[in-house]
Amino acid sequence: MMYGYSDEWWVLLCVPVVLWVPFGPFLMAGLGVWCARRPGRWPRLWSVLLPLVPVVVSAVAMSTPLDSWDRAGHTEDFLGYALVYVLGITVLPWALGYGMTRGARAVRGRRKTGSEPRGEPGPEPEGERGLTEP
Repeated sequence: MMYGYSDEWWVLLCVPVVLWVPFGPFLMAGLGVWCARRPGRWPRLWSVLLPLVPVVVSAVAMSTPLDSWDRAGHTEDFLGYALVYVLGITVLPWALGYGMTRGARAVRGRRKTGSEPRGEPGPEPEGERGLTEP
């Protein structure tokens, strides 16, 4: 029993749901960058575990009670929730962070290895030019 009521424990589950709206996209973008920089098991695992509580709790709140599915428009409401909350706030920022980091790394890698056109020699160093000419 908390604060004199026995039903208030569920509010603790809804706090991450409410906080996920303003902070979730930034966290997911950061996780996408982490996954792009350090491929492996731990970044990917945290990319799934971190949004698990807010997304699952909000999905349960949207889908229950089950008799509300008979109401007209509930399916469209759930589809809108899935598009905005799950894809827009959770998946899209992760994909943008991952894609932008991978793209930046590819461009940097291309600049480092592809600075000289293929087939043409680079400029001669200053010190060697004087040694080869008589």
